[in-house]
Amino acid sequence: MKAHLTQTYVHSLKHDTTKPIWITDDEVKNLKLYVGMSGAKIWYLYYRDMTTGKKASKKLGSFDVLTVTQARERAKEVGGRVFRGESVKKEKPKPKLTYSEFLRDFYEPWVVAHRRTGRDTMQTINSVFDFLLQKPIESFSLLELEQWRTKRINEGRKAATINRQVVALKSSINWAVRNEIIKENPIARLMPLKEHDSEKKIRYLSPDERKRLFVALDEREKRIKTERKNHNKWLEERKMPGMPDLSACAFADYLKPMVIISLNTGIRQGSLFQLRWDDIDFREATLTVRPSAEKTGKTVHIPMNDFVMESLGAWRGQTKGKDSDLVFPSPKGGGKLDNCRSSWESLLRDAGIENFRWHDMRHDFASQLVMKGVDLNTVRELMGHADMKMTLRYAHLAPKVKRAAVALPTENTECVP
Repeated sequence: MKAHLTQTYVHSLKHDTTKPIWITDDEVKNLKLYVGMSGAKIWYLYYRDMTTGKKASKKLGSFDVLTVTQARERAKEVGGRVFRGESVKKEKPKPKLTYSEFLRDFYEPWVVAHRRTGRDTMQTINSVFDFLLQKPIESFSLLELEQWRTKRINEGRKAATINRQVVALKSSINWAVRNEIIKENPIARLMPLKEHDSEKKIRYLSPDERKRLFVALDEREKRIKTERKNHNKWLEERKMPGMPDLSACAFADYLKPMVIISLNTGIRQGSLFQLRWDDIDFREATLTVRPSAEKTGKTVHIPMNDFVMESLGAWRGQTKGKDSDLVFPSPKGGGKLDNCRSSWESLLRDAGIENFRWHDMRHDFASQLVMKGVDLNTVRELMGHADMKMTLRYAHLAPKVKRAAVALPTENTECVP
């Protein structure tokens, strides 16, 4: 149907409830008015695509928005673009980058290459914030993170732990902002939870716990050596090749020497796993933690006492010749140890020690120094702390030192009335 379209004419058009009506304007070629069965009136331009040669249509707008004159002007403008070979199809918006895609394609390669703990950071993000992975970063909300934190607290998680996890999340998003992947951090205003002093309680071994720990270590050594001896006897009876005899070895495996070093040097577990024989100076009795293995990224030199020197010397003697320059290579393949969680937890059960993590051996080392009167700055250097704030956590363990300080004589002065 073709007609001379005017404002009055189009306004007066009645719709057909059984079928739609199409009216072609007689003034502008291919401008059509669609009158739907519901009464909706919409302008369309029909054209032939210059690239494909196929017929196509372009919605210009409804009669409520565009008058007849405006529809004609719009049709001419779009028709001109078609003639020039320009696309008039509405481009689909690019799908927004999901957090998972951002991590995989951008952040993970960078953080692993530039941060010593990059892999640990990625493991934390992927496991703790799995509910965010399929969402675009821009869609993260403060309310969503607040609800997540509340849930974690109700599950018994410590505020300090939650804060560290949120820092990892926010750091990744801040990196996206700095690199112009997104415009702003949607959770930048998420404030850290208040951390109570009770959460920062320093855990160290009591004299009785220390004794039980070493008794359990010795019993474990005997048990492993006995089991190896019995197993080799079983193999010999069946004329099968035996395993290395442990009876003459100083240690049954890596656990006891690692515990001795940790308790007597305060070295972090991750640094211990990366320790190389080149880092041990027996002549100067010094253990060096390389920047690549140290949390602060700085070299740390730790003096070794006789107990550590003896243990490392014995361990070196029984491992010499093995194809690894690591002090404690993994028994499986000789590469870097990943963890010793199973052995550690079993040892603690045998010793009857509760609520004592591997990292607490580091706290024990610092605590023992402070309680013996070592000044905090020396403790800071031995621990490799970046600043004194971390070391001050142990200050309360030196009451005798404090009492001695306030008991120092001062200059007597007379009060003049």
